[in-house]
Amino acid sequence: MKDAILVKNCKKGSAEALSRIYEKYRDYLLILAVALSHDVNMAEDALHDVFVNFAKRIQVFELKSSLKGYLATCIVNRIRDMLKRKDRNNISLDNDRHDTTDSNEPSQRIICNEQLKQLAAALSEIPIKQREVIAMHIHGQMSFNAIARSLNISANTIRGRYRYGISKLRSIMNVEVRK
Repeated sequence: MKDAILVKNCKKGSAEALSRIYEKYRDYLLILAVALSHDVNMAEDALHDVFVNFAKRIQVFELKSSLKGYLATCIVNRIRDMLKRKDRNNISLDNDRHDTTDSNEPSQRIICNEQLKQLAAALSEIPIKQREVIAMHIHGQMSFNAIARSLNISANTIRGRYRYGISKLRSIMNVEVRK
């Protein structure tokens, strides 16, 4: 079902339509959130918060472009806020990591993949602004222009952040491979 119809049905009070939107974008948004936060629990909390807020504000929500892009932007903003709060509290990102190897949850099985762990660790080492752009472009499948609009900065700045971020990731990953 198309997103515009789902949103329209949500506005009419359809819990099924909201559930379908959640099911449609949950995994995509969770992967994006994990890539940004390097923390499964934080990513799941952000996903929950985004959908709760979406449901609360559905009556005033207007679908102007892509629902997927809108929700991705919400995830990015929520993770950014959570990371800022965490930094203010001087809590290390590593302190909240949990071993997920015994879980059967699909979202946690993704994290157990060794290559994703290495990539997530490398992503955590690059600046958040570069991480956001990389995650939105690769995991979020958003164009540079769409990212620029959602972050309200120029497309050239987005391209630069992406290029520098990818370069740093390559350097970090090459060092990891050589170890």
